[in-house]
Amino acid sequence: MDGKVKKQKQHQQKHSGPKAEKKKLKKQEIPTEKDERKRNPRAFAVQSAVRMAKTFHRAQDIKAKKHHIPVVDRTPLEPPPVVIVVAGPPKVGKSTLIRCLIKNFTRQKLGDICGPVTIVSGKKRRLTFMECNNDINTMIDLAKVADLVLMLIDASFGFEMETFEFLNICQVHGFPRIMGVLTHLDSFKNKKTLRKTKKNLKHRFWTEVYQGAKLFYLSGMVYGEYQTQEVKNLGRFISVMKFRPLVWQTSHPYVLVDRMEDLTDPERIRTDPKCDRTVSLYGFLRGTLLKNRGQVHIPGVGDFQVSEVNFLPDPCPLPHGQKKRALNEKERMLYAPMAGVGGVVYDKDAVYIDVPTSHIIQQEQEETRPTTELVQSLIDTHATLDVKMAASKVSLFSNSAVLEPTDMEEPERELVWDPSTQRERRRVVFTEEEEEEEEAASGSSDEEHHDCDKAEQEEENSLATFLKEARSDCGKKGAAPPAKKQKVEKTEAELPAFANSEDELEMSEDDDDVETAGGYSGRYSQEHSDDEDSGDGSTEEEVSEDEGLVKKPTRSESDEDDQGVSTGALRWKENLQLKASQAFLQQQEEAPNLRKLVYGSGLDMTGSADEEEPMEELGGLFRISRPQKNRRFGANAVDCSRFLPDSFYTWDLQEMLNSIRDCFVTGKWEEDQDAATQLKEDDELYGDFEDLETGEVHKQQQDQAEHDEDEDDAAASQVEEDAEEIEKKTRLEKKRRLKQRFDAEYDDGEDTYFDDLKEMMQKQAELNRAEFEGVDDETRVQYEGFRPGMYIRLEIPSLPCEFVSNFDPHYPIILGGLGSSEGNVGYLQMRLKKHRWYDRILKTRDPLILSLGWRRFQTVPLYHMEDHNGRHRLLKYTPQHMHCGASIWGPITPQGSGFLAVQSVAGTKANFRIAATGVVLDLDKSVTIVKKLKLIGYPYKIFKNTCFIKGMFNTLLEVAKFEGASVRTVSGVRGQIKKALSTPPGAYRATFEDRLLMSDIVFLRSWYPVSVPQLYNPVTSLLLPLGQKDTWTGMRTLGQLKHDLGIRNKPNTDSLYKPVTRAPRRFNPLRIPKELQKALPFKSKLKQQQPKGKTTRDLQRATVIREPHERKVAALLHALGTVHYYRTKKARTKQRAKHKEFLQQKEAQEEAKLKRQKEARKKLYRVMGQTDQKKQRSSLRGALQD
Repeated sequence: MDGKVKKQKQHQQKHSGPKAEKKKLKKQEIPTEKDERKRNPRAFAVQSAVRMAKTFHRAQDIKAKKHHIPVVDRTPLEPPPVVIVVAGPPKVGKSTLIRCLIKNFTRQKLGDICGPVTIVSGKKRRLTFMECNNDINTMIDLAKVADLVLMLIDASFGFEMETFEFLNICQVHGFPRIMGVLTHLDSFKNKKTLRKTKKNLKHRFWTEVYQGAKLFYLSGMVYGEYQTQEVKNLGRFISVMKFRPLVWQTSHPYVLVDRMEDLTDPERIRTDPKCDRTVSLYGFLRGTLLKNRGQVHIPGVGDFQVSEVNFLPDPCPLPHGQKKRALNEKERMLYAPMAGVGGVVYDKDAVYIDVPTSHIIQQEQEETRPTTELVQSLIDTHATLDVKMAASKVSLFSNSAVLEPTDMEEPERELVWDPSTQRERRRVVFTEEEEEEEEAASGSSDEEHHDCDKAEQEEENSLATFLKEARSDCGKKGAAPPAKKQKVEKTEAELPAFANSEDELEMSEDDDDVETAGGYSGRYSQEHSDDEDSGDGSTEEEVSEDEGLVKKPTRSESDEDDQGVSTGALRWKENLQLKASQAFLQQQEEAPNLRKLVYGSGLDMTGSADEEEPMEELGGLFRISRPQKNRRFGANAVDCSRFLPDSFYTWDLQEMLNSIRDCFVTGKWEEDQDAATQLKEDDELYGDFEDLETGEVHKQQQDQAEHDEDEDDAAASQVEEDAEEIEKKTRLEKKRRLKQRFDAEYDDGEDTYFDDLKEMMQKQAELNRAEFEGVDDETRVQYEGFRPGMYIRLEIPSLPCEFVSNFDPHYPIILGGLGSSEGNVGYLQMRLKKHRWYDRILKTRDPLILSLGWRRFQTVPLYHMEDHNGRHRLLKYTPQHMHCGASIWGPITPQGSGFLAVQSVAGTKANFRIAATGVVLDLDKSVTIVKKLKLIGYPYKIFKNTCFIKGMFNTLLEVAKFEGASVRTVSGVRGQIKKALSTPPGAYRATFEDRLLMSDIVFLRSWYPVSVPQLYNPVTSLLLPLGQKDTWTGMRTLGQLKHDLGIRNKPNTDSLYKPVTRAPRRFNPLRIPKELQKALPFKSKLKQQQPKGKTTRDLQRATVIREPHERKVAALLHALGTVHYYRTKKARTKQRAKHKEFLQQKEAQEEAKLKRQKEARKKLYRVMGQTDQKKQRSSLRGALQD
């Protein structure tokens, strides 16, 4: 039957037809919750109202826990790199993890991790890795700037003290995002032990951070690196993580320095090696806006004033913001100057190049031979410049002839006294031979250009002809042609003598006429363009700006232009007084530029970016720098905002009043300046707009097609944007409006206060971004300061020389910006609690190292407790498991700022190092701390309830100050000070509630105000020598001083524990007056009892005398009693012996029984073991047979 079972036919699903179409539609449609409720309403009915209420409350609690106070989003469009601090105990794998993450993101290997390492991790995110060593100073500094902390934990050992210390530091200073990483998991051989260890560590980590905190597992190492997939997963989590803005970081600008330079004059360092240094520090600005010339604090160094701040091109730009001069893909993604990685670094006044040696390809070496040779020669310099110039041979181009110093003749010099500058100047006198050589060189160059390209030469000749005609017209009108600089070669022999002069007129001449190796820039100086006719100036500007046809004239044209100029090269010195007076009068007549007067020339918008000539490069490496205009000329000039003395107006005339009437609100405005007309024109010009406050959309009434066309033409002429970008912006704007309309229509009913608050903050963030959106960085920096995300350079003078000489890149340098009042020092009131893991209590007036704000400093705190009556009572020690007040003298820090305290930052200790934590409450000296003071006196005369007390005060004045004060005796009798006595000095009269005894002690409990010690000692750990930066020791405590000096504390004899011997006190009997006794009730009357005398004979007991028979009977009874007692005692002794023998027999029987049972068990176990062996053998024999 089994073989004849009929196989069932499989069901074939239909692929076409109405049923198949229905199934397809059903699969495509995602069933919503409403459909489910319609289909099966009983399944969604309320089964239990109590359970439903609990579920609802729990859901609301979870929702409410996710709410944070919304803050305005101030993150810039290009945020600074995210600071990731890798912390943990020594030898736990911090450097290895950083190297693996860098390799994961950039495919590059980094050797030694020195300083911050910045990488590009994605299209919109950059990361800065910083390793935190075991020094508690480094832990404190990096916890203040970290956005994310990777907490490495050695799983084979467990949690170490450094982990909990760093977590506690982070809790105090804002608590950034913390992610745990377990390492050394490959040391576990047993999987069950590994699983149990992971679970224990995870739950302990959750207790310290929060429930559900992410904990990564790095299972093992392969060839000295962590496994690729695990590192990749960790990198993905880091790349997508969101960060909550921390209050201290978002309210203060700060820079994590990644590069440092010493700008001090080498000659000054040579003469005085211990002089203060001028240092420039580089890094990404984070936090909030930084104003120029502000005050900063460098933790570990001190407070300093910034002399200058500049922003530089981003050395590690995001992919969408690359410039033309960006580095290649391999170098762009990794920037770590302290670790020797970064390629080319562009500074404000220099270019630094990291020249690779071994890993560069031979082909690349051949392509970049001139650059590499030049840089290598600069690095490997061993001779002075004069020696090298004397023996040098210069080749201007790669295939040109070599020039030697002997080929050049040194020009003659002539000393001329210049009355305008009041100094001697060196004039260069050129000979006729040099002029002939220049003409011959120009002729040869013309022939070469003729052979090169005829079509190009014709265009250039036509432009040269046009320029010559313009100059000849200018000469006919009487204006002198502009004097150009003489042709300069690369040799020192032909260099003009005044090329390095600092004269104002020469600098203004040379400002725009900077020559390049190819030729001259055909542009006049500012002074000559003012002197010349407007026609000539406009002609030359039209030629130079005519569609950008020619940027540089050819060499032949420049040589032709220079013919006749060399003889009158110094013609600009003619009529200097006349030119200066004309320039001064013209400057005074011009309207003042108030913006320029207020903000300086940096904001002058007259010169656009289009008018600037492109800076030319030499050898593909350097740019010709144009010297800035000398500002002494402008500083010494007369104020240009003043009118001429002779040009004044008579304001009494009606015509003059009418001429300025429209400058005021009450005046009559013209039609084109009327407010209503301007609003109409704005409406026609800008069209639709939406009121962000009311949400009302205003539509344009008139057709604005013509205006749109005009706007498009203007925009196309000003800003060239791609069509795709414009279309993308239009689509995004349309989507935003549709979403806003949809939200306004459907979300009104469910909007909460929290949603409204978030929307308001979002609108504020959009307004902040739109305020300076179209302004260039130079102008924007003047108004709002340097914004976060910029790579800036800060120049700080007067830094200690130890900062440079003892610089260690493994220790972080942080520049923390200080607020307007944070640079001051004053009294601070705090709430403090001793850490429960710290093994010692803190003593008042013992020095303590605090980390408050950006600073780490040592101060002397006073601990106090507030009583119920508002008195702040001084404490000698901090209380256990309780908060107390603390008053210190330190830097002014905003209220609510957290702080932590340590007693020592030197070395590492086995115990927990953080002594206390707390928060700043107040910033003034309003709290008066008082100390209890007991004054003791003794009565020397007693009159009922009045006593004379001595020994408490010394003078009458002291007694007068305390008149009316309350006093008390040790026995509890209260009294009051009445008046001072004349003798003895310091004695006074006091009244009490009851009569005092001569043995009573009277004391006065007073409160004495205590002043806070003014000690502020910054921790200067970065100034210590290399290898000793964790050995900073400041002021020592009294106990440490006694221990170090070997001083033993002398005990107070009153505090020693010794037996107290007191003489017994004899109290007088209570005497009640007879009159009072009569008035008392009988119950309270004193009972007069007679003393007992001797008992009389008649009351005493009579003596009994027995008869002889009675005596015999008594003796017999006594003998019988004695015999009975003896027999009873003998029988009891015999019974005890018998019972003892019985117990011994019983014990022997029990031992024999146990022995028999033991033997029986052994026999049984032996039989059972033999049986098991037989079964096992039989089973093995059967398996072999199978």
